[in-house]
Amino acid sequence: MKPFKVQLAITLGALVVAVVHLKWPSLAIDGITLTLIVIAIVPWLAPLFKSMEFPGGWKIEFRDLAKVQERAEQADLLAPVTAIDTETEYPFQIVAEDDPNLALAGLRIEIEKRLRRLAQSVNIPIYRASVGKLMRSLYQKGILSQEAYGVLADMIGLLNEAVHGAEVDRRALNWAMEVGPRILKALDERIASLESSAG
Repeated sequence: MKPFKVQLAITLGALVVAVVHLKWPSLAIDGITLTLIVIAIVPWLAPLFKSMEFPGGWKIEFRDLAKVQERAEQADLLAPVTAIDTETEYPFQIVAEDDPNLALAGLRIEIEKRLRRLAQSVNIPIYRASVGKLMRSLYQKGILSQEAYGVLADMIGLLNEAVHGAEVDRRALNWAMEVGPRILKALDERIASLESSAG
């Protein structure tokens, strides 16, 4: 359902409830009924909200990972699946089942290491440079396209949430384990290309 139609449906639903309340003011809605109404509505809100948090800390993540992956493909940030050595595991993949947050933090570290090497290969100062500053500098030098810069910034943002203790959605973890090595391989290939042309 398109966001406009979802918004329209929510607005109409709220107006119907308001009319019912005005017509029968003595009609009471208990907590269970209200909870069931919220549960019925939440799945339709996915296009509108990135996340929704309920009392008690229960957090539902609505991450459109397919779109991020599609953007990464368009930005040439994903190596082909066939280029990945399935025999070799990155450290972040090894700890994934035991500690999803540590796994995503590990992927973030691996991406940052490669961005630092990219920066070094084109003489961008890396001492005390944040990952955000590195990405901006690589974009300004034309090493990262605008699309690649945007995708990497979004990925780093997602991975930062895990570093700071956010609950890791199982889909997000599976996506990182599958797509992470392809991102790293694509960045490795860029580094090799730049270093060989500089040498």
